Amino acid sequence: MKWSSISGSPLGRALLALAAAICLGVVVTVANSLLDKATPTAPGPGPANAATVSGKEIGDLVGTLVVAKEGPMTGYTREKFPHWDTSKPEHGFGGDLAQYAKCSTREVMMLRDATGKVTLDPKTCELKIPAGAGWQDSYGFVDKKTGQLGPYKFITDPAKVDAEHIVALAEAWRSGAADRDEDTRRRIANDSLNLVAADPSANRSKGDQDPANYLPPGNFRCAYVEHYVKVKIKYALTVDTAEHTALRTAVDDCLRRGEFK
Repeated sequence: MKWSSISGSPLGRALLALAAAICLGVVVTVANSLLDKATPTAPGPGPANAATVSGKEIGDLVGTLVVAKEGPMTGYTREKFPHWDTSKPEHGFGGDLAQYAKCSTREVMMLRDATGKVTLDPKTCELKIPAGAGWQDSYGFVDKKTGQLGPYKFITDPAKVDAEHIVALAEAWRSGAADRDEDTRRRIANDSLNLVAADPSANRSKGDQDPANYLPPGNFRCAYVEHYVKVKIKYALTVDTAEHTALRTAVDDCLRRGEFK
């Protein structure tokens, strides 16, 4: 029997689906092997930190991204990504942050990304912000009237800080999370690699856009690209063609600026 006749049959379609799943599994295995080498075991960097990978590592990681057309937003709600979870080891807040396991991932992220002597009570999960401490935005925000990068904000009220998902939850949904189980979506929403404290103005200007339409204009740009790529690989999320091109362009720009080691 010819393959052309088999391929249109239920058996043929099942074989094609199996082959596609095997191919995706191989790609994900290779990508995660590269990710393990490029990702330190220490807590993820805060918003002011520089990128941590080399130019070769980030290039290899971008090369493993699976390019595919984005899916629809059908069925999406933020509630499909349960958060805020308690800070379980699987969420990646290790080292000194492991003692805050009773606190939410948002609270632990706020402690991690704070500037100055901010403390978090491991029992009550209350944040205390002494004079001079707070959260320094590094995303940057372009003033719509002047077109220039505005002053970086320093925020002292934790209620006025956004917990930013670097790969936005809606973007994750469109790039494969719609087909994942709730537990995987929970991990995407609470992963230390995908969370950063941000100025609400910067976060609102991003919305759920991917790098084809938004990249931070300020100091966090190259570290953002690193985190974005790693999250996409870790959860086997795809990128569309424009997104992939934008990531490659951003990596090349960061290399020219010497921000990848």
